[in-house]
Amino acid sequence: MPPHSGAAVSRIVAGIAGGTVLVSVAGDGTRPTTDRVKEALFSRLESMNMLDDVRVLDLYAGSGSLGVESASRGAKSVQLVESDEKAAAVCQRNAELINKVLGSKKVTVQRSRVETFLMRVAEAGVEEWDLVFMDPPYPLGEAELSAVLDLLGPRLSSYAIVVVERSARTPEPSWPASLELLAERKYGETRLWFAEPSAV
Repeated sequence: MPPHSGAAVSRIVAGIAGGTVLVSVAGDGTRPTTDRVKEALFSRLESMNMLDDVRVLDLYAGSGSLGVESASRGAKSVQLVESDEKAAAVCQRNAELINKVLGSKKVTVQRSRVETFLMRVAEAGVEEWDLVFMDPPYPLGEAELSAVLDLLGPRLSSYAIVVVERSARTPEPSWPASLELLAERKYGETRLWFAEPSAV
């Protein structure tokens, strides 16, 4: 996601590193997750027992705020994937910050296109995630999003949750056969879709 030249400030809402200030990026192609949406999202995930000791993947990570929040709240490992050079650098700074607070290296950063990253992981066949955040940039089309979800499906644990965050005016994603809609929530101009692996 191309960041704006001026970086805004966000924070970790709760957990071990609650209150820690992060650097965020913003611009025409980005939609930073507000604290209100973040609080609602993580409250729901907590009620689903989807934060403690889970393996997290944050795609189109931007500043990495969702992944870093997960680390603060007990995630086992977090991978941030971002293709833009400046945004990936912000991800790296925030990863280093949270890792220092936690005294670990649980948050890592991959500078890569999401499709390339997922295809590489599929070929290796070693990664599997329990919780995936996807906050694609505005220009990403529905067909492209569906293709990414299709690549992601086989790399999920049986109890995984995928959270897709988009504009409230955006249509529901076209889910591949490997995923099915679990819930949908709207917060102002933001809509969240929660999906899980299909039963079949």
